[in-house]
Amino acid sequence: MRPRTPSLLCLAVLSALSLPAFADDASAPATHAKVRIDGVIDAAEWQGARHITDFRTTQPLTGTPGSLPTEAWVMATPEGLAVAFRAVQPAGVPRTLQKIQRDEQAQVDRVNLMVDFEGDGRTGYNFMVSASDGINDAVITNQSQFSTDWDGNWQHAASSDAEGWSAEMLIPWYIAPMAKGVDDRRAFRIYLDRVVGATGERMAWPQASFERPRFLSDFAPIELPAYSTALLAITPYASGLYNNVRGDASVDGGADIFWKPNGQFQLTATINPDFGQVESDDLVVNFDANETFFSDKRPFFTENQGLFGFTTPSDNSQLLYTRRVGGDADDGSGAGDITAALKFNGNVGSTKYGMFLAEEGDPVGRSFRALRLVHDFADQNVGAMLTQVEHPYLDRTANVLGVDHDWRPNARWTIRTRVIASDIEQAGQRTRGSGATVWADYEMARGWRQQFMAMHFGDSLEINDFGYLSRNDLNYGHYQVSKRITDLPADSAFASHDWRARITAKRNDHGLALPYQFRLMRQSQLRDGSSLYGQVNVNSAGVDDRITRGRNPLQLPPNFNAHAEFSRPRKGAWAFDAYADVLSGGLSGNDKIGWSAGVAPTWFANDALSFTLDVSAERLPDWLVWQGDNRVGSFAERSVQLNGAMNWTIDNRQELRVKLQALGLEARARQGWDAQPDGHALASAVPVDDFSLRNLGFQVRYRYELAPLSYVYVVYGRGGDMFNEYWQSSGSLLGDAFSLRDAEQLVVKFTYRFEL
Repeated sequence: MRPRTPSLLCLAVLSALSLPAFADDASAPATHAKVRIDGVIDAAEWQGARHITDFRTTQPLTGTPGSLPTEAWVMATPEGLAVAFRAVQPAGVPRTLQKIQRDEQAQVDRVNLMVDFEGDGRTGYNFMVSASDGINDAVITNQSQFSTDWDGNWQHAASSDAEGWSAEMLIPWYIAPMAKGVDDRRAFRIYLDRVVGATGERMAWPQASFERPRFLSDFAPIELPAYSTALLAITPYASGLYNNVRGDASVDGGADIFWKPNGQFQLTATINPDFGQVESDDLVVNFDANETFFSDKRPFFTENQGLFGFTTPSDNSQLLYTRRVGGDADDGSGAGDITAALKFNGNVGSTKYGMFLAEEGDPVGRSFRALRLVHDFADQNVGAMLTQVEHPYLDRTANVLGVDHDWRPNARWTIRTRVIASDIEQAGQRTRGSGATVWADYEMARGWRQQFMAMHFGDSLEINDFGYLSRNDLNYGHYQVSKRITDLPADSAFASHDWRARITAKRNDHGLALPYQFRLMRQSQLRDGSSLYGQVNVNSAGVDDRITRGRNPLQLPPNFNAHAEFSRPRKGAWAFDAYADVLSGGLSGNDKIGWSAGVAPTWFANDALSFTLDVSAERLPDWLVWQGDNRVGSFAERSVQLNGAMNWTIDNRQELRVKLQALGLEARARQGWDAQPDGHALASAVPVDDFSLRNLGFQVRYRYELAPLSYVYVVYGRGGDMFNEYWQSSGSLLGDAFSLRDAEQLVVKFTYRFEL
């Protein structure tokens, strides 16, 4: 093992009848004294604010005036950006007043404020308030990619009356990086919208939509007085864990530090962060060669992270995947132990910079480093990211450099380009690889759009030491044409349809033809707020070059798959989701047809308490699973999965969540096959054994909010998995899953945010 290189870490939203009509004037003064955020819009407090009334329908994307009157007021205060919404909603339009947990994705009456504080179309922040004062906050990157992992500290309140409801927000100036301003004025971009829960209608100002290729860049420019606030916040935590399997206990502690002297420089540090014992990942059964992607909820890793977003069109791919830090240790002994991490970012004029550093302890620990630079022009921006990971245990150093360019030449075209190079040195041997991607969106008239995409990832490209890429060794191209239909008859049950057709071609870097594909999709919105989605994929013959983990490829015949899902929001006491798939595959191609289906009803005992039961089943007649070397097994697979949840929002500070996932899977062996060098499969004389497995994940989580971003958690978790080298029915496996007890623990965690 090489000695470790030292790190720098050691440096350590009124009724229209009751308010006067403020002028909708972009040049009107937009500064005011302190606003009381209580959900009741006081005319005196909001006097002089910019008044916005031109809300247009964007779901469905018709651009017509919204069906219900909506108003908003925007102004700058010394404490932060203040926004108020007034949503008129007469008795004839039902209100969805159920209480929601933070970041819960529920179709309720709500309003959204989205802000691009730097005005460059790279990073936005979404602040949502529901009619019941539930909130959601998210970071927006890549024009329209929302991540709710981030939680910000901002003020909000909502109130209801006979004519409608109101909401107010106050977003502190330190919430995110922003430009300094010129002549005491600050220019940025905003977007406001309102969603009617009963119908799904969305009304927005300006008329921007995340259903278009360009969203962030279509926000409305606004100029307000430039205020600046500072923040120094220290959030220590202490946790205790009792392991009921081993019968032992442990305690831990650490702290997150946030220092934001102004909008031009922000620093975040963490000492001994926990790995999210109070959160739980979904159960995933993965027999594929491609790694499963998981999001990250740890505060340090979500705060001010937008600058470090370097993505490609490949699913979830990114150069900086924070789950690597504290992920599986290099010796396979479990999660890595994070000693400390530091992140800072800022801007100088139109140039933004950032650095990310993290250290793991123990001899098998790793060192993570990332440097980010971005420069903005009027209609484009260019950036670079350099990452390095040192693995002393593996005698490995991984360096990756990426250059990204986003270009908006006119109102119709959006073009994004990425170039990536990796340089890996391990045990004295060096491997270099490269990749490049480009995707271009062209928005035409009358709802037509086109998309062109090309990706090349060389077979020596390696970014997964710090990043995430589901696979390298790939050359990919597709052409997609789309048509949005919104002029449906008034008596139609549907409000809109969005059709998409795509042709995809793929080869690996050695010239082997992977299955080509034709895809047809339709997304429909119904007038009662429901949604319906359907997709059909027709795949040509081609090789699977990953199933044997880089050995001989396996030639597959043509196949298809079709998927449909229906979602109906809450009506009375019930909401309902259903989904189904029909598919072929394996070496049988279209000769054998499989299926999967599921239903997920939700019952609302009241606006605060709901129960969901999601039951699904799957049957695959020719499921291929790698058996080692060049051998694969064909199995008749059956599985049953049960997901259950109880969500109780006790009051504005307390919530109780129960989450259950259980799976039973059986696989009866049909035939073993040996993949030949030319890709053909020969029946193997080596027998393939039946197998079965069961998984369980169960969590009860109580959370009490002591103060903003300060909580007490009490979490009980139990789970396990068991793989059997024999057959057992999926039904009995599902029942037996409840007896699993590989892990059983009780966690109590206290975290409190001190703002100095």
